[in-house]
Amino acid sequence: MAEYKVAVIPGDGVGLEVISEGRKALETVASVTDGLSFQFTEFPWGSEYYRETGNLMPADGIETLKAFDTILFGAVGDPNIPDHITLHGLLLPMRRSFDQGVCIRPAYLYPGVESPLSGKKAGDIDMVIFRENTEGEYAPVGGRLYAGTPHETVVQTNMFTRRGTERIIRAAFEYCDRRNKKSGKKVTSVTKSNAQSFGMVFWDEVFTEVAAGFPHIETESLLVDRACMDLVRWPEDFDVMVASNLFADILSDISAVVTGSMGLAPSANINPEHDYPSLFEPVHGAAFDIMGKGIANPLATVSAVAMMLDHLGEQSAADRVDNAVANCLEQRTILTADLGGTASTSQMGDEAARLIREG
Repeated sequence: MAEYKVAVIPGDGVGLEVISEGRKALETVASVTDGLSFQFTEFPWGSEYYRETGNLMPADGIETLKAFDTILFGAVGDPNIPDHITLHGLLLPMRRSFDQGVCIRPAYLYPGVESPLSGKKAGDIDMVIFRENTEGEYAPVGGRLYAGTPHETVVQTNMFTRRGTERIIRAAFEYCDRRNKKSGKKVTSVTKSNAQSFGMVFWDEVFTEVAAGFPHIETESLLVDRACMDLVRWPEDFDVMVASNLFADILSDISAVVTGSMGLAPSANINPEHDYPSLFEPVHGAAFDIMGKGIANPLATVSAVAMMLDHLGEQSAADRVDNAVANCLEQRTILTADLGGTASTSQMGDEAARLIREG
């Protein structure tokens, strides 16, 4: 019997609302899957914890989480706390401490969901973005000199290592190689190497080296501005994309919007070696504009749960959850406001759970 220890960190904003629905999905799929169970431990870390203690998590938070098989995370952020404090105080330390260098963000236009782009039908948009997750533009390398004076100087340095760069690019190719897609296989690398002649040119070089080992996969390299335009003009042209921490973050938000809603976009932060727990979350963040209203779409979190199950090797359970999300969207019986419905977060979570039970 497989019992997994799950650390649950709802965090802030709508994370507090959607994570309970993700947990509900896990409990439901376990109830209909022989030999599968979960042991949940919830941690009250986030902005409220920061107001009480001055930290987003306790000093031994990372050490505490090492004992878990996986992490289900909601969001971090608060309108009254600067974002660089909340992000660097909770989520980024987990990604780096647990070497979660591979971030996977799928975007699919489901039946029953309307894209804001004219003429796009279900299945036309079907891409997966691989984001380097621990270094690049998010590396905390830099500083301020002569702060508060007319001579104030600020340095922020991108950091690219061969290990990190090759790891994420190779992961993108390996995923593309086993991906079941009707059209031809293609990996698109996105940089800004015309302007950033050290880090991004290095990325291009590593991409070419790795691509040589996958001669049957089509490749292309795009500048990030061109890639953003093409995601809006011709999103159906993309299969697997791979980019640095900052660029892939931006691209994955665009891909979520063109497939109908940020509320449908899941994310997996993977430690490929399974040395540490991986982390699964919705892409949408704290969503301050709707927090507390009980209308956030929980399906991104439910889809993140499916990615968690897949990573844990529970493929049949993962497929069951994925199918429930697809059926929920296609049937359009219960939908939240972002998809044109009137359901609450918990009502849509209940519908997903019902469809998981029915298989």
